[in-house]
Amino acid sequence: MSPNLASADDFEDGSSTAMPVNNSSLSKDSQSGGVEKPNAFTELMSRKKVTSPVRNADRPTQRTTNFGRDGLGAYTADPQSFPPSRVVYHNEKFVVINDLYPKATVHLLILPRDPKRNYLRPQEAFDDAEFLEDCRKEEVKVRQIVAEELRRKFGHYSQQDKARITAMESEDPPEKLPSGRDWSKDVISGIHANPSMNHLHIHVLSKDMVSEPMKKRNHYLSFTTDFFVGLEHFPLSAEDHRRHYRHFPEDMRCWRCDRTVQDMPKLKEHLAKELEQWKTEIDVPAPEHTELSETVSDDCWGSKSKDGPMLRLDG
Repeated sequence: MSPNLASADDFEDGSSTAMPVNNSSLSKDSQSGGVEKPNAFTELMSRKKVTSPVRNADRPTQRTTNFGRDGLGAYTADPQSFPPSRVVYHNEKFVVINDLYPKATVHLLILPRDPKRNYLRPQEAFDDAEFLEDCRKEEVKVRQIVAEELRRKFGHYSQQDKARITAMESEDPPEKLPSGRDWSKDVISGIHANPSMNHLHIHVLSKDMVSEPMKKRNHYLSFTTDFFVGLEHFPLSAEDHRRHYRHFPEDMRCWRCDRTVQDMPKLKEHLAKELEQWKTEIDVPAPEHTELSETVSDDCWGSKSKDGPMLRLDG
């Protein structure tokens, strides 16, 4: 992936491509045009660390990390070699997996298996109307799976789901259960304009953006800006900037309240508190465009949840 293009790459250790280089962070010698002499010890210690196998992953999944950007190919080639904790289901045309580096509470990937298309960029692959329609149909199924997983994880927190849960747990459940909360409204899906993996894949995830692997600006921006393109937007016109996406916007804005947050630690703290409110909400109020102050008060989100630690899907 070119360093000049916006990317959601988990393989990059650098910062987001959203921000231009800050010259103030350069050494005095480099700013003045001088060149620092190389130091063998410094060179050795500053080399990038080799990515270690993912903790708690099964052996087949750990082996996929050895293939770098081609790691998704193992799933499409032999999905039966992976446990249910990784491969959710597969059929002749698609494999659906839990994302190895989830960026939300629930995060699945749809992997098309057609060898003629699964190495294409999505912008080109989805110019094929028949293939696009197949992907849209599969997307509908997977969105429902994510919605049901959200209900399973968070339904007991939701005011709208209380009547449904009470009816389900009663000694004589009614034939027709109360509808409860429509969790499908809390699911987003689409592709990255500049994918980090070589095999074509479609993200389907909850919109909370709360997870341990959510670590960098570009991780967050890749799902909350127009870099994330829903399948309903395809095929793209020849002039659409998302065919050759350049740079992220500079601001990180909360997906729920539209507040601007300046750094990842503050953003993650903010999102964790938003999650506590989101999983209990009935209707989301219209967001207001405001700046997040340096000191975030608990009053921004109401009182702290008494329900203990947040739940997270362990794929």
